[in-house]
Amino acid sequence: MQKKPFQLVLSAALLVTLSACGSGTTKPSSSSTATTAPATSPQASTATAAATGPKTKLTYWTNDRGASDHIKAEVAKYNAENKDNIEVEVTIMADNYEQSLDVAFASNQAPDIIKMSGSNFAPFVKKGYLEPLDSFMTPDFKKRFTNLIIDDGNKVDGKVYSLPNYGITWRLIYNVDLFQKAGIAAPPKTLNEMVEVAKKLTVAGKDIGAYGFAGNFKNNGGFSRTADPIVALSTGNLSGFNFKTGKFDFSSHIPMLEALRKMKTDGSMIPGFELLDIDPLRAQFAEGKIGMYINHASEPGVYKNQFPAKIKWSAAPVPTIDGTINGAAQFSNATVWLGISAKSANKAKAWKFLENMYSPDVLKTYQEDSVGISAVPDVIAVAKKPSFPNMDLFIPNKYDALYPVVPAVTPEGKNVGDEALRYILEGGDVNKITADLAARYNAALDKARQAGSTTNKPMPDFDAKNLQGTMAK
Repeated sequence: MQKKPFQLVLSAALLVTLSACGSGTTKPSSSSTATTAPATSPQASTATAAATGPKTKLTYWTNDRGASDHIKAEVAKYNAENKDNIEVEVTIMADNYEQSLDVAFASNQAPDIIKMSGSNFAPFVKKGYLEPLDSFMTPDFKKRFTNLIIDDGNKVDGKVYSLPNYGITWRLIYNVDLFQKAGIAAPPKTLNEMVEVAKKLTVAGKDIGAYGFAGNFKNNGGFSRTADPIVALSTGNLSGFNFKTGKFDFSSHIPMLEALRKMKTDGSMIPGFELLDIDPLRAQFAEGKIGMYINHASEPGVYKNQFPAKIKWSAAPVPTIDGTINGAAQFSNATVWLGISAKSANKAKAWKFLENMYSPDVLKTYQEDSVGISAVPDVIAVAKKPSFPNMDLFIPNKYDALYPVVPAVTPEGKNVGDEALRYILEGGDVNKITADLAARYNAALDKARQAGSTTNKPMPDFDAKNLQGTMAK
């Protein structure tokens, strides 16, 4: 019977990863979806010769392919220098990571150390894949992460399963050359200013086909890149969710939606934005065709390696509704990083490796080498300026913060991104649109609470202003 393509790819990945896990030895891999890093640097060889007794071999799986060279270097350094006779073998995977872990756990061949993300953390906890870290953490270690331990973010039912390393901040990305051509001295700080600046940039860029503003509004996730940073910094509501009431309330989106609608109707929004993905947007920005857009801390790497910018560009805090800051900008994708397998036979040794990987000396290299923006305050305070141009503009300031987790729900009918795009293109009664969205999202939230798929509850004392200064002063 002929296998389907997905099965073939998954089988190839598992052949590599399970072989590595079971034998504790490393073989070169030709797979395009998983690579295993040998722990055989010259330093490691020296350490092996000097060590006494058999080494404890730990397996470490990660799908963080973008940081693969950095991770391999840190693991090789650890293998060479650690005094605990531990050797870690890291496997970098790109495709079918979660499925591979499922098969590995089912066959009792799970790795000792697991990299996780915000999207797979809850499923991993629910499946029993993760060991709580609480008994391993000393008070001093835990104190470093005091403001970074989030219910349903890295802690479930009072148990901590992972801790953050790095994440992404959000900024207004702007074309300095076009700003200068339009005679604009500084990026906008309010939505009205953003609309006016976009109009001036479009006029100034008419001879080169440039437009004032763009967003990758092809899908709901793309819309949230523009909406969430503005609304969270302005109001403290995130993704339309009011943490104080424990309800969705999209009325906070109205000024932002009206601003986007104005830029569409006055011709400041780049044509075809409704079908734009993020990479085509970046490609046009790099060519000088876009004046402003909102995105995250990946952009310095993108404009250094993927789409080398032909313009001078910079980044600034996103504008707020009226210039006042009543909340904080979300520091995204930063609640979890590494965890220990619940089935590991060497949990104490695995913790020693995690303790090293979470040390300030290791974590700061992620930021200094421009792999990611650190989420840990004592690392932010000591890390040197990142190596990529403009990466320093994304380092957290007092208005960047980790938020509580917004409950994941699936409303009946169209989602907020689809409804927002329809309003930007066609107009309509924005109050009615946002009220309908809130009703449908809250109905889905009620069902999720009844089903037990979320433990989210109203937080009457929540004030997003209190998040300010929790990552940087």
